[in-house]
Amino acid sequence: MNDTKPNSVENLRRSFAGRRVLITGGLGFIGSNLARRLAGWGEKVTIVVSLYPAYGGNRFNVKGCANRLEVHVADVRDHARLPAFVQGQDFLFNLAGQTSHMDSMTDPETDLEINCRAQLAILEACRKHNPGIRIVFASTRQLYGRPEQLPVAETHPLRPVDVNGINKLAGESFHLLYARVHGLRSSVLRLTNTIGPRMRIKDARQTFVGVWIRALIEGRPFEVWDGAQLRDFTYVDDAVEAFLLAATRDEAVGEVFNLGGPPPVTLHQLADLLVELNGGGDFAVKRFPAARKKIDIGDFYADWRRIHEVLGWAPRTSLPVALRRTLAFYRNNLVHYV
Repeated sequence: MNDTKPNSVENLRRSFAGRRVLITGGLGFIGSNLARRLAGWGEKVTIVVSLYPAYGGNRFNVKGCANRLEVHVADVRDHARLPAFVQGQDFLFNLAGQTSHMDSMTDPETDLEINCRAQLAILEACRKHNPGIRIVFASTRQLYGRPEQLPVAETHPLRPVDVNGINKLAGESFHLLYARVHGLRSSVLRLTNTIGPRMRIKDARQTFVGVWIRALIEGRPFEVWDGAQLRDFTYVDDAVEAFLLAATRDEAVGEVFNLGGPPPVTLHQLADLLVELNGGGDFAVKRFPAARKKIDIGDFYADWRRIHEVLGWAPRTSLPVALRRTLAFYRNNLVHYV
């Protein structure tokens, strides 16, 4: 990569030199990869994480760099503790959240507390105790609901199909409102299917791809529901770069950007590719379970041209490379993620 470009690795690194970074959900999938990148640059990183078993936090995610991180086991629903965490920080990567769509339907109150009320409390803590902090919020493609057209751009109507999507929309809206009205320097990234090392594979609460990968490595068949559906996938290293760019570019303040990945594939094509890269494996194509079909969004892939035009971001990792790296990571570390 040419270091004269605004989004070069060296320029990004200089933007964080000597700065203090707070990551909520920082032992989760994307948060830990972000923490590892910043700790590797020598920056002071503070993590707030709940470590509840149902969510994605895992201490093994920061193995090898834990001594360079300050980790606080705390729940973002404990609003009284938030001011102490945000004070003195230069950047906040706000990745704390409940990600399971099915859990949000069976336990909507918990989803509301984490993805909505806690987000408002975090922003209030920033407004009152650190109004100069730079914030990037992890939102989701789930806000769009069932696409009217593909690829899905940021201008697409927002019609969530589940409680998780509604609450994430509220959390995102709070970040944009506080940027517009209170002057907080917030940006929003709408994530699609992010994959890679350190994602949750214990169950489907974070991504179905993790369940497939675990089954392959353990020598079990996996299920593909409606294999004709189209999806796009963002490799976690590419997502981390988007967060770093959004945090350091003035053009991103008060804005929303889609992330995306290489050209979309059908779920059947994805399953075939995983089996090929794994050197074997079996899967069966089945109909969607009725309960999940009600909140399924059908075909989806994102239009990420806006973040490319404004911030210069583009996905750099091909799907085969992303899957190969992910399989290799879990072959070596499976015991820590099941």
